[in-house]
Amino acid sequence: QVQLVESGGGSVRIGDSLSLSCVVNGTFDRIGEMAWYRQAPGKSRELVAQLNSDGSSLYASSVEDRCVISADSARTTVHLALNNLKPEDTAVYYCSVVEYGLNSANAHWGQGLQITVSS
Repeated sequence: QVQLVESGGGSVRIGDSLSLSCVVNGTFDRIGEMAWYRQAPGKSRELVAQLNSDGSSLYASSVEDRCVISADSARTTVHLALNNLKPEDTAVYYCSVVEYGLNSANAHWGQGLQITVSS
């Protein structure tokens, strides 16, 4: 089975920079799309950044000018850098990857990390 383990973050201040990592463990044929989501209290989970198999990226409008998603060449680790943190960045952050088999595609999720941006 594929398991995702997130690390980094914690309590940060407004204007700080955030760096999160997500390691893809287990056996798999191929990892395709890699992404970071977040969910703030009382709100639905939203996509923050996505890294596609062709190397292209997309970002939510709220973070586009402050965010970078990246991965290692083997696509076993995905990173999220978020700069100039704002109070509205407070949320639980989840990494997600799509695992492709011969005739299957399955999404996997990390355990979630609470990020609290304080003044």
